[in-house]
Amino acid sequence: MKNLVMLIFALALFSFSASAQFEKDTIKTSKGNLVITFYGHASLMFQFNNYVIYADPVSRFADFTKQPKADIILITHQHGDHFEPKVIEELTKKGTNLIYTKVCAEKLKGGTILNNGENKTVDGIKIESVPAYNIVHMREGGQPFHPKGEGNGYVVTFGNKRVYIAGDTENVPEMKNLKNIDIAFLPMNLPYTMTPEMVADAVKMFNPKILYPYHFGNTDVNKLIELLKDKKDLEIRVRKMN
Repeated sequence: MKNLVMLIFALALFSFSASAQFEKDTIKTSKGNLVITFYGHASLMFQFNNYVIYADPVSRFADFTKQPKADIILITHQHGDHFEPKVIEELTKKGTNLIYTKVCAEKLKGGTILNNGENKTVDGIKIESVPAYNIVHMREGGQPFHPKGEGNGYVVTFGNKRVYIAGDTENVPEMKNLKNIDIAFLPMNLPYTMTPEMVADAVKMFNPKILYPYHFGNTDVNKLIELLKDKKDLEIRVRKMN
C-alpha cells in the first residue's frame, strides 16, 4: 500500500511539473475562468469549463503526451510549425473536434474544414474562421508565404470574451471587420508575417483590449510596445512565444 501511495504521489508530481514549466494567464469571463497556457511560437492551450482547446500544437515546443487530451484542436494552416499530425493524434480522444483547413485535410483525415467566413459552435463555444494571408511578404518567385484563402485565423468566444488567434497573416483589410475582440494573438515573425509597424496598424483596425504578440521569432517586441505606447486602452502582454 505504501508503494502504491508513493507511486500515485510521484505521478501527480510529474503531471504538475509537466504543466507548471509553461507560463499561464487566467482571464475572467461571464461563464468562468479562461486559462491560457503558452507553449511557444504559435502553440497554445485554452482551458475553459472543463474544456481543453489547443491552437497549433507542435512537438518542438512541448511534449504533448504529457499534456491534457483535447476537446477541440484548431489548426491555422499546413506549415510544420503549426501543423503536426503526430501531435494531433497524441492529443485526440473520443469526441475530439479537429478544426482545420482544406490543405490540412489532404494530409490528415477526420476533421472539420472551415473556410474563411465559416463558423462552427461546439457545446456553446463559437469558432469563427477569418482570413489569414500575406500581401507584402513573398517568396523569391513572387508567391506569398501564405496565399489568400489557404490559411485561417480563428475568433473563439468564451463566455463574454472573444479571442482572436490570427495564425500566419499580415494586417489584411478584413481585420477591419473584427468586432469586440477582447484578446488578440498577432504574429510578428519576419519575413513570414508582420513587422511591428504592421501589428500596430492591425491593432488600430480592431482595437483589442489585450494583445499578445506571438510567433515573433527574433523580432524586437520592444519596438511594438514603443509604437503603441500612446494607446491607453490596450494592454500588451509579452510571453515566451518566439
